[in-house]
Amino acid sequence: MKKKVAFYTLGCKLNFSETSTIARGFEEEGFEKVSFDDRADMYVINTCSVTENADKRFKTIVKQAQQANPDAFIAAIGCYAQLKPEELIAVNGVDLVLGASEKFKLTDYINDLSKNDFGEIHACEIEDVDQYIGSYAIGDRTRAFLKVQDGCDYKCTYCTIPLARGISRSDALPNVLKNASEIASQGIKEIVLTGVNIGDYGKGEFGNKKHDHTFLDLVKALDTVEGIHRLRISSIEPNLLKNETIDFVAESDTFVPHFHIPLQSGSDDILKKMRRRYLTDLYTDRVARIRQVMPNACIGVDVIVGFPGETDEHFLETYHFLNELDISYLHVFTYSERDNTLAANMENPIPKRVRAKRSKMLRGLSVKKRRAFYESQLGSRQTVLFEGENKQGYIHGFTENYVKVKAPWDPALVNTLHKVVLDRIDEDGLVRFEFAREHARAV
Repeated sequence: MKKKVAFYTLGCKLNFSETSTIARGFEEEGFEKVSFDDRADMYVINTCSVTENADKRFKTIVKQAQQANPDAFIAAIGCYAQLKPEELIAVNGVDLVLGASEKFKLTDYINDLSKNDFGEIHACEIEDVDQYIGSYAIGDRTRAFLKVQDGCDYKCTYCTIPLARGISRSDALPNVLKNASEIASQGIKEIVLTGVNIGDYGKGEFGNKKHDHTFLDLVKALDTVEGIHRLRISSIEPNLLKNETIDFVAESDTFVPHFHIPLQSGSDDILKKMRRRYLTDLYTDRVARIRQVMPNACIGVDVIVGFPGETDEHFLETYHFLNELDISYLHVFTYSERDNTLAANMENPIPKRVRAKRSKMLRGLSVKKRRAFYESQLGSRQTVLFEGENKQGYIHGFTENYVKVKAPWDPALVNTLHKVVLDRIDEDGLVRFEFAREHARAV
């Protein structure tokens, strides 16, 4: 009988790509991968430490695994495992915790999967983590997440990612192209490029700190890979998103008009306290450049509320800056203190209730921005890639510029591309459409 292993991933697209690669390693070792809800011999939880909630969810997920099989071997990997391994190993039922360098060798650390009286930790110092392990996620979604870069050399005062993932380093360009070709050969239509700081691509590509290739080199090379219908850039720092890259995407038939650009604050005072590497003028210029060459592009924004010292005036600066900016949606994060960061010890912490109020205001603004963006696209002709899940009788999909559409469930549409005309916004905020030309029916 094959041993069964199940995986649970918290956090970002990068974590999903790494979980998928680790899971393929288990399958090569003779394991059968099953759902996390199923009874398995081993459960692997890939942790996140970006938000407070991700930390707290870990215990709940461990209990979920124990309910499925009280005798199962439980392993924790990922960012939280690197930052606070002692906390994870202290959770009842956890047998193994692996840090940033060790997680890709998980199968080397397991024997007969029997439970131990005491859990084991294997985690080196983050300063010693300098190797690069490529990965990509396929099989779970219509889109594949392709990791091209890891780690970060920035020292933002609120962020634990450099402590959890180490220095900025990149996959070699030939290996990225090989992975992209492997993904395309499996019939996946869209690849999302992911990493911690993907605009820094090329640094550490051959074990050194200089850039052997640039992010633009990467984008141009991927544009030539056969069999890929869509390439999407995930989050990229505004100071690393160059005009040349924006202009290339605008002319590309493969890269889609969608950018996600972290802002974090619309106040220059707060940006300086965060030690971000730009001010609002540069951010405004990036958005203007995208709008100039891609008027219908989707532009998403990360923003943090409640940073220490963020006065009402600072917050209103952020609100008005975003309100006036021609963007499409927001990802709003409520600041939470993280151990071993400079911000955790800054003066004038913001009360939790104020943080929550500000977060609610920006989430409301995001709803308005997304609605306005969707309305601006009504009547336009787009290509939709349909997802693979039946959600309460509907199938969902995304246009190139990230408008989310819905239609009555039809399994024949899964993982297919169709030309449509966006017609109206449904009561749930998603867009209905009519098939273009070859299809006459409205959905």
